[in-house]
Amino acid sequence: MTIEEINKLRKSVEAMIFISGSGLTINEIAQGLDKPPSDIETILNTLLDDYMEREGGIHISDTNGKYRFLTSPDTHEEVRAFLKVKKKQTLSKAMLETLAIITYKQPITLGDIDEIRGVNSRSLVTGLINRKLIKISGQKDVPGKPSYYATTKDFLDYFGLNSLKELPPPKEIKELSFDDL
Repeated sequence: MTIEEINKLRKSVEAMIFISGSGLTINEIAQGLDKPPSDIETILNTLLDDYMEREGGIHISDTNGKYRFLTSPDTHEEVRAFLKVKKKQTLSKAMLETLAIITYKQPITLGDIDEIRGVNSRSLVTGLINRKLIKISGQKDVPGKPSYYATTKDFLDYFGLNSLKELPPPKEIKELSFDDL
């Protein structure tokens, strides 16, 4: 291989590890680049050495045969503080059901949600508001002025969506049961 080919391969290996998130094995990288595993192993060894010598904020780690980027141990406290790391909270079936109703019927009142579900949903709606997945989007012009609820940008981020148009049509949702989730 020429120096240019080695440099291109090195950049490609580094980029693949970067985008993988959870890491890649030598064989996965070799298959992806259509190169022999021995070439990939040589490139990985030079990358590991370079990142170690550089002593930067990130490095490549070999964990159980998978290569991935990690923050350097001496930056963990600063990174944690920056991210304000919280364990991502999962949603219960009841919360998912309530969120689906709000998503497809928005704007919708708590009374309408309760009617569809057949049970009181106030605590679930409060939990969804606290998680910033829904918000109050206005008030219905009837006595008592009940609040309307709608999804938020955080809802889109949580589910990896760019817009509500990316959701499956309601007909497909009706075919699912929440037991399938």
